[in-house]
Amino acid sequence: MKEALARPAVVSRISDLIGRTPLYELCRTETGSRLLLKLEMFNPTGTAKIRMARQMVLDAEARGALRPGGRIIESTSGNTGLGLAVVAAERGYTFTAVVDHHACADKLRALRALGTELVYAAADGTDELATAAREELAAELARGQHNTVFTEQHNNPSNGVGYFPVAHELHQALDGKIDVLIGAVGTGGALCGTTRELRTLVPDCRTVGVEPKGSIAFGGPAHDYYQSGTGTPEGAEIGALVDFGLIDDGVKVGDIEAFATARAVARATGLLIGGSAGGVVHEALSRLPAAPPGTTMVALVNDGGEKYLDTVFDDDWMHARALLDRDLEREIEETLTKLRRT
Repeated sequence: MKEALARPAVVSRISDLIGRTPLYELCRTETGSRLLLKLEMFNPTGTAKIRMARQMVLDAEARGALRPGGRIIESTSGNTGLGLAVVAAERGYTFTAVVDHHACADKLRALRALGTELVYAAADGTDELATAAREELAAELARGQHNTVFTEQHNNPSNGVGYFPVAHELHQALDGKIDVLIGAVGTGGALCGTTRELRTLVPDCRTVGVEPKGSIAFGGPAHDYYQSGTGTPEGAEIGALVDFGLIDDGVKVGDIEAFATARAVARATGLLIGGSAGGVVHEALSRLPAAPPGTTMVALVNDGGEKYLDTVFDDDWMHARALLDRDLEREIEETLTKLRRT
């Protein structure tokens, strides 16, 4: 293994384990095209977002906005908060996460375990996504407070910069052979940040952005959706990091298709991926058969499925929300099984 891709033998901070995540070949076609998954759940906290969480804190320190003993505030559906909680613990900061009940319960439990103060922007019993309300409350909590930073992930340039190393990891691991990058569009940091840097290394690589049906970044109609940590719900502003000039194709994948794919991948391969990652993989699988021979497609899998055992992987939860489609799951599983035997 090349040196830059190897983890240190001994580290003194959990954040030293960020990055150098593996690539997993999910499947390939008879023409030699292959779909690789960038498994970001191998980062600490099991998510890609700890990359940008660390970068936002480091940059706040560098500009003097955050000093020893300070406080970090962020609006989060869970994964960004987990990353900030780790970095805050390491560096001696207090962390306040503004959340809603749409977030997965296990993410909220983990935040508490890491010493995070949770402030809810929505009433108990309301499980709708409340991104706009969270943002407003986080800004209000930070306003006028001494040594306090609202990291504001949706509009913080450091978010995108935090993903620049992903581009270098992909370039090195694949010797520059990457034709298509596909990923979820939430804040825009992961996909657009990676793409921005990757195009300095592989200019011809195309980028496909995936958001849930009901999200508004690629147009309407707007409606509720259950994919967590991705998309732009009605009433929320599209993040400044969503750079449409870096996205060659923007598509939407529904909750049913996304969750069916995550469940099928688990049974076909033993790999647990999150619900929004299921949407990314669903779109990638639909494109792979028509790709030119020898295409290398990389899908960014931003978190694992262990945080969704009470939701995406729970039949009762899925059935109660009319999201369970066993026929579609079997169809996807059969497709995967066939491609994995090619």
